[in-house]
Amino acid sequence: MENYLDLRNDNNYTKLEQAGKMIREGGLVLFPTETVYGIGANGLNEKAVKKIYEAKGRASDNPLILHIANFEMLPQIAQNISDIEKKLMKAFWPGPFTIILNRTKIVPDIVTAGLETVGIRMPSGIIAQKLIEYANVPIAAPSANISGRPSGTNLEDIYEELKDKMDFIINGGNTEVGLESTVVRVINGVPHILRPGKITAEDIENVVGTVEIDEHILHKTGEGQKILSPGMKYRHYAPNAKCILVFSKENNKLISKIKELSSEYKNPLIIAKNENLERLKGVQTIGMGNSLEEISKNIFTILRKVDNYHPDIVIIEGVEKEGLGLAIMNRLIRACEYNYIEIE
Repeated sequence: MENYLDLRNDNNYTKLEQAGKMIREGGLVLFPTETVYGIGANGLNEKAVKKIYEAKGRASDNPLILHIANFEMLPQIAQNISDIEKKLMKAFWPGPFTIILNRTKIVPDIVTAGLETVGIRMPSGIIAQKLIEYANVPIAAPSANISGRPSGTNLEDIYEELKDKMDFIINGGNTEVGLESTVVRVINGVPHILRPGKITAEDIENVVGTVEIDEHILHKTGEGQKILSPGMKYRHYAPNAKCILVFSKENNKLISKIKELSSEYKNPLIIAKNENLERLKGVQTIGMGNSLEEISKNIFTILRKVDNYHPDIVIIEGVEKEGLGLAIMNRLIRACEYNYIEIE
């Protein structure tokens, strides 16, 4: 591809100037952030943003996040910012943290799905930061994948499905975090987590003292409900195969249940912590890592590999719904289309 830039072992970020120009002029750019890869367009250009929805096959009522490079870009797109919102931004920007703010009139309706608010993030990934600087406009960018598929955490996983839809592609190697950003909206002075990520409820509590977790993080959004944040409503992160998520605080019970479920199928595939693979011999398995950090980095790549095994069922080991574990479980529950078994 002509407009392809490999920055895996190259710190010459001036090469991003051409990609920034492409954004400014209405093109689509595939680029890495510290969370996942994104499909970026000029967030102030309605026609450019429409191309994102078309490339992903994304529903028009699923809002996008605007990415900025510095605080100077904020007043252009957000207004009436409260002290608590400022405090949260100061604590977690740049980083994997999106805050939903009142938008200005310059932000097109297509970005916000008609809402009067807009999600804004300042990524810490150097490639993303420099790209926004060169573009000199807020970049609208959802995760780089066809809607419903697992997000891309490296270029190899997403190249084939997106290469013909992009005007420019940037390869930055594996992303650092592996899960999309935490999304927060402050309601009546209290931060509400609408989508969990690396910035946890505990992290937010340490800054402002209180936090609420939206009920839809682990449960379905009802028909006709307005989506306040990306990633709240639609089937997402999912392989083609049927998946079941299983969790127990007692490892023996967990292993027993996984074995019981797998025995009911001809060609099961089990995704489990590495430390449990030895006890699941005789069945196809994929190790997901052991720590929450390892699992968050690996899980989307693993979910993309699942269909290569042609399983008739995929059984996935869950984790504790605390800290980063809440973000992992949010993604896994949706990948499993809410087929979830928790054993006391």
